[in-house]
Amino acid sequence: MVNFVPAADHSSPTVHIIDASIYIFRAWFSVPDSMRGEAGKPVNAVYGFCRFLTEFVERSQAQYVAVAFDESLTQSFRNEIYPQYKMNRELPPKELSEQFALCRRLAEGAGLFCMAHERYEADDLIATAAVKMRESGYRVSIISGDKDLAQVLRNNDFWWDFARNQQLGSAQVNEKFGVPPEAVQDYLGLCGDAVDNIPGVPGIGPKTASALLQKFGSMDALYQNLDDIKHLKIRGAKGLAAKLREHQEQAFLSKRLATVEYQVPIDISPELLKRRSAELSTLQQVGHIMGGRGDGLFERLANSARTLLAQ
Repeated sequence: MVNFVPAADHSSPTVHIIDASIYIFRAWFSVPDSMRGEAGKPVNAVYGFCRFLTEFVERSQAQYVAVAFDESLTQSFRNEIYPQYKMNRELPPKELSEQFALCRRLAEGAGLFCMAHERYEADDLIATAAVKMRESGYRVSIISGDKDLAQVLRNNDFWWDFARNQQLGSAQVNEKFGVPPEAVQDYLGLCGDAVDNIPGVPGIGPKTASALLQKFGSMDALYQNLDDIKHLKIRGAKGLAAKLREHQEQAFLSKRLATVEYQVPIDISPELLKRRSAELSTLQQVGHIMGGRGDGLFERLANSARTLLAQ
């Protein structure tokens, strides 16, 4: 991973947009499920997510924050296009599913703006929020472990996997993938994404996809110049054009599946995303359900909001 530290930008305030699901899943796997709440049910994911949020707000001192949740892990407009999309994944167990709603209540209680949509994924919400806030003069920080979201970055934006303390700036995306942010969806259209069950073009891996896009810039340009591929110094170049022609429909379907949606119908504004005071009653309700687990973290969450708003 590129060792990137985002430069201070005093002319543009930063909005931090959090991909909640990935940190909830990480919490589920990293915190023992022997941690039980008032009703004897596991609360490990909630506790781990709370720990993440607490460390994030204390470290970032973020004034503008949005937290994106997946309404459904199995249904989105992409499943309408390609029913097999993400169907290679096992559904989360009931003990985890029940904690997602509590994680959202926790984030809302901490004074953070939360968003979800029954037809769009968290990635789409993140992309939509990024565009709208960028248009309002904000630099965007995407808090996620999903590198596919690198396609959203522009200018001085940055991607930040907080749990691993890894970051990518817009310029570093090219170093990582061999393509700029705006071509990440073309890259995934060609080589696919096994995690999301996006097929891509059989026989084209990441290195070949990067080499093709470095030469042609986009999938559209690539398909307009298939006859030129045989002249490239790429392993198996002579047979690539035939593969691409045979799987053209699948390639563009894969690109569509990998492309985030920038126009989800949700309300986004700097006023909505500005951090609010913690709702102590909500945090107390969550704390009761958790059987007192995480009370110290709740207090830190509330105090971080007070400190920030007092500045």
